[in-house]
Amino acid sequence: MSGTDQRIVVLLDNIRSLYNTGSILRTADASGVERVVLCGITPRPDQGGRQRRAIAKTALGAEDSVSWEYQPDAHAALRTLAAAGYHTVAVETSPDAVNLFEWTPRWPVCLVFGHEVDGVSSDLAAHVETVIRIPMLGEKRSLNVATAAGVVLYELLRLRLYRR
Repeated sequence: MSGTDQRIVVLLDNIRSLYNTGSILRTADASGVERVVLCGITPRPDQGGRQRRAIAKTALGAEDSVSWEYQPDAHAALRTLAAAGYHTVAVETSPDAVNLFEWTPRWPVCLVFGHEVDGVSSDLAAHVETVIRIPMLGEKRSLNVATAAGVVLYELLRLRLYRR
């Protein structure tokens, strides 16, 4: 498997928080993500003013170093990525999802993260190939979306670096 085969795109659908968007951009930079696709109401670095400053506060320049694009329609963006050969994977807390540490990714991968409270919409989730979950032991059984993105991206980074 060559490094070019192991590409990762992150699709953010209807993320509300400027800080979550900035944090995910920063983690995307650190973990070698190819690009981030911002969809729906997800804040964008090019919107200026308060939004630009809030994203920049957590992204620490990653909003300029990571390739990102805005696609208003997550369904269309997902279809395009699937047609380009990306394995589309939603990260959700669903009990029927595959455990992250038991999952074998099929490269290239498109990770889909959804709204902080509602997660990936059922309509969008119906169009992904795989749903994975992060195993959890505590009572809350969920993580902040930016934290969840970090966990999954660093598991993929570990696989890319140490499981050739």
